[in-house]
Amino acid sequence: MPTTVIGRWSVGLNTLFLVAITASLLLVEAFKLLSFDNRWWDITVAIAFPTSIIALITGIIAVRKHHDRSVLIYLSVVVGVCTILFALLHSLFISD
Repeated sequence: MPTTVIGRWSVGLNTLFLVAITASLLLVEAFKLLSFDNRWWDITVAIAFPTSIIALITGIIAVRKHHDRSVLIYLSVVVGVCTILFALLHSLFISD
């Protein structure tokens, strides 16, 4: 577990990101209640992705400045980097 407040924020924000994306995907793919073409997906992504980016930044600060060496913080940083990579690579290969 993280020992610093900023480390806990990093893990909490990334947990929020993962729960929001998982719930959205379940509502679309498993339960067929929503569609990716609706506005709710745009709003979910507009809130969830910056949350992951903020979690990445707070995780890096927790590791570099406060020397918090929790496994959950490292996972939070990895998820944040994957989020940035996804956003960059997805925008390169969109075929509208």
